[in-house]
Amino acid sequence: MKQPSCFREFARYASLNVLGMIGLSCYILADTYFISVGMGADGLAALNLAIPVYSFINGSGLMVGMGGGTKYSIRRNQGEPEEADRAFSSSVLLAAGFAAVFVAAGLLLPGTLARLLGADGTVFEMTRTYLQVLLLFSPMFLFNNLFLSFVRNDGAPQLAMAAMVLGSLSNVVLDYVFIFPLGLGIFGAALATGVAPVISMGILSSYRLQRRNRFHLRLSRPRARLLGSICSAGVPSLITELSSGVVMIAFNAILLVICGSVGVAAYGVIANLSLVVIAIFTGISQGIQPLLSRHYGSGHRRELGAILRYALVTAVVIAAAVYAMTFLWAGPVTTLFNSEGNAQLQQIAEMGLRLYFIGCPFAGVNIILSVYFASIEQPVPGQIIALLRGFAIILPMAFALAAAFGLDGVWCAFPVTEAIVTVAGAVLYRRARHLPPPLPESLS
Repeated sequence: MKQPSCFREFARYASLNVLGMIGLSCYILADTYFISVGMGADGLAALNLAIPVYSFINGSGLMVGMGGGTKYSIRRNQGEPEEADRAFSSSVLLAAGFAAVFVAAGLLLPGTLARLLGADGTVFEMTRTYLQVLLLFSPMFLFNNLFLSFVRNDGAPQLAMAAMVLGSLSNVVLDYVFIFPLGLGIFGAALATGVAPVISMGILSSYRLQRRNRFHLRLSRPRARLLGSICSAGVPSLITELSSGVVMIAFNAILLVICGSVGVAAYGVIANLSLVVIAIFTGISQGIQPLLSRHYGSGHRRELGAILRYALVTAVVIAAAVYAMTFLWAGPVTTLFNSEGNAQLQQIAEMGLRLYFIGCPFAGVNIILSVYFASIEQPVPGQIIALLRGFAIILPMAFALAAAFGLDGVWCAFPVTEAIVTVAGAVLYRRARHLPPPLPESLS
């Protein structure tokens, strides 16, 4: 393949998936805006406390979808269609298992989860309601992520993008309708979020109805090794999502001590805006995953390096532009979500945006590298990067910097962590890039 066509492939897949992910991130951003207008700071705090559970549900779907899609693409390009179908069937089984656990939690444990996340007083009932609706709709989130990944890996990125964008736009419209004209409050916001993946899957169903799909269910005994391999390949995507929830829990606990619920509400603005930025990087990484897996399965090593370079340069350029806009317009952006005109919230969030978003370029590099390794069946380096940025460094860094520098230290924990992980990722890449690809499973 010639280099120009390789770039066109990258531009097509990455741009379509970035557009889709930006739309998908509007799930929470729309909730943030409408809840801030309709329910004030208490509503924002409740939403922020519930987001970690959403991150875990969405991350589980991404893990199964990205891991299964990677296996499917590699096996199909190695000329093993039966193994490719088995990867899809195993992914469906995994998604069903996760869905059963989440639904059970939604029926039995929403109040317990709300208390564990720190909800109390007037915020408790709002948090419990939002959590219960999310958990009961979890099968929709899981299977939507699964089908999006397989449709993308099957060569239809336009349809995947259309499903993501239209599903997200429906969420924005339903948010407004449920919260204001119908007066459903926090329940309406959660319901709108849950209905959106149903609409997305309805759009994706056209792919199967037109018989364009090359992946099929095969009824056979589950293979523990394959199930584990799918999860292993998708773990970086899970950790990327899950870590945002865990970090929110830790940051919320620190901020409650430093400046109370106003600090949590201010962090809600910062965290939800950062979800949109992270979604751009996730969109690039998910967009290049089918290309990386395809070229890896076909033995095209040169194209692997070219696509990775395109992705890294694109992420850094976007991150620089985002930080410039954030630095200049932190005030107006915060005001948009500060419907009550709380001066303390405004001051905290403005400074937080300017410090927190310094980490964006490093975060983009780290997310892309972790998915790169998973896409070429070298999951361990990707898992190391994801674990370092998601848990191992940022959590102790947040507590240490908060103790040393107070509120500014909390905001600086993210950029400091991402910068350290970028250095570690560069070392892992230099060590791993010369390793030969493994043989197909049928030959090993």
